[in-house]
Amino acid sequence: MKNTFLLLLAIAFSGLGCTAQISPANSKNNSNQINQQQQQTQTQTQNQNQYPYPGKQNAVYPGFSNNETDVVNAEDTVKIAAVKTPNEPNEADNIEVAILLDTSNSMDGLIDQAKSQLWKMVNELTLAKNERGVTPHIKIALYDYGNDRLSSKYGYIKQIAPLTADLDLISEKLFGLNTNGGEEYCGWVMRTSTDELEWSTDQRDLKMMFICGNEPFDQGPVNPKEQCKKTTQKGIIINTIFCGSYEEGVRTGWKDGADCGNGKYFNIEQNNQILHVDAPQDDEILRLNQELNSTYIAIGRDGISKKERQAMQDNNAGSYGKANATQRAISKSKAAYKNDDWDAVDAYESAPASIEKLAEDDLPSELKGKSKDEIKQYIETQSVKRKEIQVKINDLDTERRKYVAEKQAEMAKTGKNTLDEVMLKTIRDQGTKAGLNFE
Repeated sequence: MKNTFLLLLAIAFSGLGCTAQISPANSKNNSNQINQQQQQTQTQTQNQNQYPYPGKQNAVYPGFSNNETDVVNAEDTVKIAAVKTPNEPNEADNIEVAILLDTSNSMDGLIDQAKSQLWKMVNELTLAKNERGVTPHIKIALYDYGNDRLSSKYGYIKQIAPLTADLDLISEKLFGLNTNGGEEYCGWVMRTSTDELEWSTDQRDLKMMFICGNEPFDQGPVNPKEQCKKTTQKGIIINTIFCGSYEEGVRTGWKDGADCGNGKYFNIEQNNQILHVDAPQDDEILRLNQELNSTYIAIGRDGISKKERQAMQDNNAGSYGKANATQRAISKSKAAYKNDDWDAVDAYESAPASIEKLAEDDLPSELKGKSKDEIKQYIETQSVKRKEIQVKINDLDTERRKYVAEKQAEMAKTGKNTLDEVMLKTIRDQGTKAGLNFE
């Protein structure tokens, strides 16, 4: 190990234009020593080329992440990565969730539950903190499977949204789903979502897959148990949600899918009505949400349409009642709700210089004809206003959570799971195991 270190040190110095001086008395010994070290380095390179994981250029080996490892060509210097030990604090920067929804004829109730509980799930995710006390970046993906409108060539499967932090996009796509008859291939949709999505390669990030349906888990040409192993090799946890009785889900392989995927198996009654609790804080939160919307400044080619989409998703959430609209408003007060691709305030906070590069045509009417300093001042004013509103909403949310928890404790239990109950419980359990803390 010492010899290897000396060789790497010599290489480093030579790269800096330095020359290692070797005394004549020791030149022969040092020459032999360097030859041995070069042979060791060559052997190490051969071993790396024989490593059983494919794709050497982009491989992420167990215990490593792409942020820590540089694997380069054999003739270049190889940088040795630091292995994450069990005692190393969890520094997860991402929470990634893929939701795979069966949209065959009998799944209308499931889709309704998903539409009405999206923002509740997002709010639960925003409560997570890593060891630095920072909320990880949240990304959600959405897949539609088991629908005759989709191509049989691709297993009646379609990616509705990639892993994205654009929560309005997820809401828009979710509310656009409709059911139709079809073949449900769980193994295939797991394979597609595993391979298509740009999952984090950092083993410390929390990556979860929720697959929901009501047909046998092993239908279709892709073996779910074999695919399960491939998915978990990427550090993705597979959770299965069967729409029907617990026993039937066990009998038709849904529990086996979760067991193989290091996840949880649940059954739900997809046609059950979700219980929404209206709280005294809701009216004020919804009023503040209108003020919050006024702080968004649409920029760029798609700015106006995306601001209109924001308002539409407010309406979609409200179509499931006041409590659900409130959950969305609360989500918009969190750091996870970010729109730097079309909102000047978020764009300025992400990259201040980007605002100066905007053409006159990319500016909204209220900023046209203004100087750069005037534009900057206007954006900063709106930013301060937004933060003040978000603080107020978060304070009200704290009060609201206490009220809702008390009311739910008073209500009789139905004994039947719904989508929100099983997903929220799973998020907390698996997040805690991954080293995250929940407020």
